[in-house]
Amino acid sequence: MVDYEKLLGTVDKHRENILATERYIWKHPETGYREWKTSAYLETEFKKLGYVLTKARNIPGFYTTIDTGRPGPCVLIMGELDSLICADHPEADPETKAVHACGHNAQCAALLGIAVALKEDGALNGLSGSIKLCAVPAEELIETGYRETLRQAGTIQYYGGKVEFLYRGYFDDVDMAFMFHTSAGKHLFSAKRGTNGCVVKNINFKGVASHAGGSPHAGINALYAANLGMQAINSLRETFQDNDHIRVHPIITKGGEAVSAIPSDVTIESYVRGANLDVITEVNKRVNRALASSATAMGANVILSDRPGYAPLINDKNLLQIAESAMKMIAPAEEVSITDNWGTGCTDMGDISAVMPAIHPYAGGAVGTGHGNNYYIEDPEKACVNSAKCQLIMLYMLLSDNARKAKKVIAEKDVRYLSKQAYFEAIDAITQDKKAVIYNEDGTVLLDYTK
Repeated sequence: MVDYEKLLGTVDKHRENILATERYIWKHPETGYREWKTSAYLETEFKKLGYVLTKARNIPGFYTTIDTGRPGPCVLIMGELDSLICADHPEADPETKAVHACGHNAQCAALLGIAVALKEDGALNGLSGSIKLCAVPAEELIETGYRETLRQAGTIQYYGGKVEFLYRGYFDDVDMAFMFHTSAGKHLFSAKRGTNGCVVKNINFKGVASHAGGSPHAGINALYAANLGMQAINSLRETFQDNDHIRVHPIITKGGEAVSAIPSDVTIESYVRGANLDVITEVNKRVNRALASSATAMGANVILSDRPGYAPLINDKNLLQIAESAMKMIAPAEEVSITDNWGTGCTDMGDISAVMPAIHPYAGGAVGTGHGNNYYIEDPEKACVNSAKCQLIMLYMLLSDNARKAKKVIAEKDVRYLSKQAYFEAIDAITQDKKAVIYNEDGTVLLDYTK
């Protein structure tokens, strides 16, 4: 029998170290694939505990594997390193505008709390299998232009850190995974059925520059073509079915060079979000058709660059049941919420759930609007210490009793892809770079917006 009271005491014993980690990372925010200071801080803390780390080499992040000495499944627990950008947040970095307005700093502190508890004498007694603790970069799907330069340079293959780690083989020995995200919700712990996935779009309208006052007739206005494209996307919205949870939200990132010139080079970024990859792919084709048609209407062109974003997250039912039991050992039942609701945000935990049983619950302790200028960790005890405790209980539930519950999760798993190779083939099919309008010499026009 697991002595859960003793187990939770090991977390309390290291409370000050856990909370100091949360404060350090809050004060040193870094965005995806730039988290060198954050990773280095955690690496130092893990090495102090005696862990041997495998670092990701040319990108931030690392993992360590703990062998219980008895055969059994491998359970992966993660914490995310990256911050957001929110320029008007009072505590945003004055130079980079980065801030942890999603609470990943608390995740990392909880991960360290799990790591210190597992180093206590007798911590692995009665457990079977292995445990992988991982600090992973680049969950927030921002600065995609920067990530594309890393991709073009061969530094990364995918925009998301978990997807990249999966691609690199860092999780090849893993049987299941979980991580607790920080929440500003009213419950101490919560989880839902799943969340959307997405395609990342970079859209470049090309026109012809001319003097906006003296010879506008000689130009082709790429900004007007882009505006038509956005209106066309808006006109598609009533064709989206509610249960597909489609979200398309473009922004113009470059609207022209000078007010005195007809804009010839306009860029838009967007996601196409949805509840499954098939519907995301289908809606993305319609969006691309709208963009290509709008360019044609103005005599312009448009270059479509589509990249796999994140797969939809589908939380494993057995893992959710175990998580709920663990949550109720920390919090009163009324403070725990497990629902069948669907979330319309995205996370690269969805990519993990595509190939293995995984869950992505929430731990309270934050306040404000996620990704907003009023988001803070108000109660680090809840966000960090309680989160670490709950994840530890869940881990012990899985791997105690000869890993009976973990083996049940594996035996009853229901994932969308039976191998990571099949999964990568599916998401790689999304990638395209295409000039979408072909103007023929005979005056006819061909729209070429799909692979």
